[in-house]
Amino acid sequence: MIYKRSSALFKEAQKYIPGGVNSPVRAFKAVGGDPIFVKEAKGAYLYDEDGSTLIDYIASWGPLILGHAYEPVINAIIEKAKKGTSFGMPTEIETELAQLAVSMVPNIDKIRFVNSGTEACMSAVRLARGYTGKDKIIKFAGCYHGHSDSFLIQAGSGAVTFGSPNSPGVTQGTAKDTLLANYNDLKGVQDLVTANSGEIAAIIIEPVAGNMGCIIPTQEFIKGLRDLCTKEGILLIFDEVMTGFRLGAGGAQEALNIDADIVTFGKVIGGGLPVGAFAARKEIMSHLAPEGPVYQAGTLSGNPLAMSAGLAMLTELNNRPDVFKSLADKTEYLHKGFDSVLKEKDIPYQINRFGSMISVHFTDEPVVDFASSAKGNNETFKTYFHGMLNQGIYLPPSAFESYFLNDALSYSDLDQTVDAMDKVFK
Repeated sequence: MIYKRSSALFKEAQKYIPGGVNSPVRAFKAVGGDPIFVKEAKGAYLYDEDGSTLIDYIASWGPLILGHAYEPVINAIIEKAKKGTSFGMPTEIETELAQLAVSMVPNIDKIRFVNSGTEACMSAVRLARGYTGKDKIIKFAGCYHGHSDSFLIQAGSGAVTFGSPNSPGVTQGTAKDTLLANYNDLKGVQDLVTANSGEIAAIIIEPVAGNMGCIIPTQEFIKGLRDLCTKEGILLIFDEVMTGFRLGAGGAQEALNIDADIVTFGKVIGGGLPVGAFAARKEIMSHLAPEGPVYQAGTLSGNPLAMSAGLAMLTELNNRPDVFKSLADKTEYLHKGFDSVLKEKDIPYQINRFGSMISVHFTDEPVVDFASSAKGNNETFKTYFHGMLNQGIYLPPSAFESYFLNDALSYSDLDQTVDAMDKVFK
């Protein structure tokens, strides 16, 4: 299919916006061709500028758990906007959302709202350093925690897609304080801790990775991290920008039965609006300004539009605990459908799934970390992506991304998606 209107809009955008996009993965560099420009969305569907209807499997990269333009969320935004969009002053709704979030998530007492997942992760690391008095952190190859300097050391997702995991502009001093480990390799982490004894403030991880495809931690690995951090006085940070309120009301902590010391959240806590948050036990959060010495601030933090949308979204999720099983069931159904198609083809593949996150990797090796994810056949992925797009299915335009299902997807949509895969690989 030729997307003339989208292509024209992309050419115009390139005149005024670097690369024509405001976030690199949108540029389709990993898959070729011009990006699709969306006009509007409703439920499980995207409606693009060329008049096509696409079944959506990114859900704005995770937060739209109940689908696009979910009515209670939209109504909350409209009503709040009528009363003003930003004050730079405290509002009651901030406390209402904070109270609800704390009641849903294990092992947190207080939460601070910020403006993005990047800001949440950056602030969480600063808080960990301030609390522990140590400088170094451990992150994992392929995990993406936003574009703060500390995290652009073998980051996943867009950074890998563009072949620049170590971004220019990140200083050697910053890189020196960021130690790199491999996902699902507990011994490697233990070796780093031993080699840097008494110097590590935090270990930050996507508890279920979504930025090198969906990658699931082994129980030995994730429990081992928790035990190691407890033993060595290191704070364990769960980056739940993708998994928070998606894998369950309590996120990955609940799903994996592992307590983190600090948890970060992204757009879901604002109903899909630009927002983020980080949370921890009282004794850790008390180090944050104005109560403590660790500084963090933001004029738009806790803005009323995001807070009203987040309160509506989390209220729905809290009142509908069945939604998480519904999402997981639909994802399992899609997994079985993909298996039924790909088993008949002469194509090496792996499918990883956890809750409502899933990814397809065109490789014959199990995908358990960044190195094994990177072995996927990218040419096959390009064929798959564009073939599915031509069949009306919008997938993440990078092999290094998880799919995110939303509960507006019907079983008919899932069947159509499986049928589309069958047609692609005829």
